[in-house]
Amino acid sequence: MYEIKTQAFFSAAHHLLNYDGECENQHGHNWMVEVFVKGAELDKSNILIDYKVLKKELHKVLELLDHKDINEVEEFKGESPSSEMIARFIYNKMKEHVVQLSKVSVWETQTSCATYYEED
Repeated sequence: MYEIKTQAFFSAAHHLLNYDGECENQHGHNWMVEVFVKGAELDKSNILIDYKVLKKELHKVLELLDHKDINEVEEFKGESPSSEMIARFIYNKMKEHVVQLSKVSVWETQTSCATYYEED
């Protein structure tokens, strides 16, 4: 198996619902997103997927979140937009165009991240 990864960044605000602590207040992060693709077969150029294609698809998804209040994004209305839920949102949007997608990690700080993937 092969696995590749690319990273991208976005800035956004959010606040957690049903949470008792500071994060229930609106605050922002400079999020880092890692997108992983895996597969057993390489193309005729011996690559799994072109990084340009992967980055383009990721940037399309991140435009939906960048410089937004994530709580106001339609898919998060009434939901607590935790890092876990943001990772799942990005995964589901990416999966529409990148079939070999294996997982998405969302870092809200340099030491804290959440990862979403589907079991095979």
